[in-house]
Amino acid sequence: MLCGSIVALITPMDADGGLDDASLKRLVDFHVEAGTTAIVSVGTTGESATLDESEHCRVIARTVELAAGRVPVIAGAGANSTREAITLTRCAKEVGADAALLVTPYYNKPTQEGLYLHHRAVAEAVDLPQILYNVPGRTACDMLPETVARLSEVPNIVGIKDATGDLKRVAILRAACREGFALYSGDDATTCDFLLLGGDGGISVTANLAPRLMQAMCQAALAGDRAAARAVDRRLAALHRDLFVQSNPIPVKWGAVELGLCGVGIRLPLTWLSDSFHARVRSALQQAGVL
Repeated sequence: MLCGSIVALITPMDADGGLDDASLKRLVDFHVEAGTTAIVSVGTTGESATLDESEHCRVIARTVELAAGRVPVIAGAGANSTREAITLTRCAKEVGADAALLVTPYYNKPTQEGLYLHHRAVAEAVDLPQILYNVPGRTACDMLPETVARLSEVPNIVGIKDATGDLKRVAILRAACREGFALYSGDDATTCDFLLLGGDGGISVTANLAPRLMQAMCQAALAGDRAAARAVDRRLAALHRDLFVQSNPIPVKWGAVELGLCGVGIRLPLTWLSDSFHARVRSALQQAGVL
């Protein structure tokens, strides 16, 4: 089980929206040096929705190559088509990813039975550890705890990223799912409490810009040191909030440019951070002490 701070890595791009390999190397090295537990490649924050299938697989493969065994790589492989999700998960396995992260099918609005059958089909098709990803604010689809519990019995479905922000679910999922099933927060603002309530880690946007602090907070919370965990989390609170002043990953990509981690690049329909928010995000970086 991976425990601690897992970064939902941005996909660096050039000014024309092309993939930026030099910056990707810089980012991977940055997280290895910072002690990040694992990297999620081409998840929501990695602009999975605007990369075509070939690019998607290429970025995962390159991230695995650059990580070179120094840090585990979890491949974003979800789709609203079960066939496409299987294809992307197969690609993840072929290029050497350590696990896959599969978002609930978006836009389709499947039933709970449809969610169960979708994830079971992917798990049965590809022998790779798989982490469920429930983010109803993006997908218009909420995977309920009873469905997660059913899926936790599938041997290679090993955990869930819960981005609901509903802290009551930690105890519910822990009680309902098989022993050893990992619970990861997907909501930075509540990750500290999520871990103090029994979670195993966070898959984080904030970690793109403050990886050492996110790991310190997670490790303190996992050790049950509430005071230390909350003290670090207070430093990060403005980032947790202000990295969502516009749609993710717009603010975090702007922040990465401020820190010199990559160049200016994002793909339509996403646009660069509005000028009116620059001072706010910069202030959040300063409050965290990373700028």
